Amino acid sequence: MRKKIVAGNWKMHKTIKEGIDLAEDCIKLAEKEKIKEVEIIFCTPFIHLRKVSKLTADFQNINTGAQNCHWEMQGAYTGETSCSMIESCGASYVIVGHSERRQYFNETHEQLAKKVDAVLKQNLTPIFCCGEPLEIREANTHIELIGKQIRESLFHLDKETISKVVIAYEPVWAIGTGKTASTEQAQEMHAFIRKTLAHQYDFETAESISILYGGSCKPSNSKELFSQPDVDGGLIGGAALMAEDFIAIAGSF
Repeated sequence: MRKKIVAGNWKMHKTIKEGIDLAEDCIKLAEKEKIKEVEIIFCTPFIHLRKVSKLTADFQNINTGAQNCHWEMQGAYTGETSCSMIESCGASYVIVGHSERRQYFNETHEQLAKKVDAVLKQNLTPIFCCGEPLEIREANTHIELIGKQIRESLFHLDKETISKVVIAYEPVWAIGTGKTASTEQAQEMHAFIRKTLAHQYDFETAESISILYGGSCKPSNSKELFSQPDVDGGLIGGAALMAEDFIAIAGSF
C-alpha cells in the first residue's frame, strides 16, 4: 500500500508564534477527527522547524519537513541550510524543486539531482516537485517537460533508492492564474509519472511511490482528487495556512 500523504507548504508565511499556533491547532483537529491513516507533514520555514518538530514528536503520523536545502553538508554558503542541519531539527522531509524555486531561483535539473542525493544521504525523504507552467501546457509539450524533469533529477537513483522518494506534481498553470486543472487532468499526469517510473524501473517500484497533487487543492475538491487511482495525497499551499481547511483535506481520504 502506498502511503497517503497530505503535506502543507507554509512557504514564506507565519512568525514563530503564528506557526506554533497553527501547528497546535492542526494537531488538535487531527486528533479530534481521529486522522491516523494519513501522514500529515508541516513543511515550515527553517525558523519553525525545531519548535514544530517538538510538537509533532509524539505522533507517529504527523511530521515536519523543510522547504529547501543545499546539496553540501557544510561549507561557506552564506544563507544556505544543509540537510544535516535540517535533520538535527527533527524534520523528516525536504521539498526539492518546488516550482517557485525553479522559477525565482533558477534551480536546474543537475542541482536538484544533487539536492535529492543530499536529502537521501541524511536519511530524510525528498518530496520532489515537477510541473509545467502555462506556456508549456498551452504548447502541449507538458508531457515532454515532466518526463525530462523526472529523468534528469531522479533517474540516476537505483531501484531501492527511488522507492524512498515522494513525488509531487504541480500544474503551475493552474495556480493563481484563474485556470483550473480538472480531476481528469490531475489523474492523467499522475498516471504518466507512474508509467514513466515503471518504464525506468519496474511496475512494483512505480506502484510503491506516493505521488501528490500540488495544484490548488482545497476541501471542496480534495475528496474527488484523492479518489483517483494514482493520486496519493496533496502538497497543499494556501489551504495549509488554515487549520480547519488543512485537516479537512487530510480527512478527505
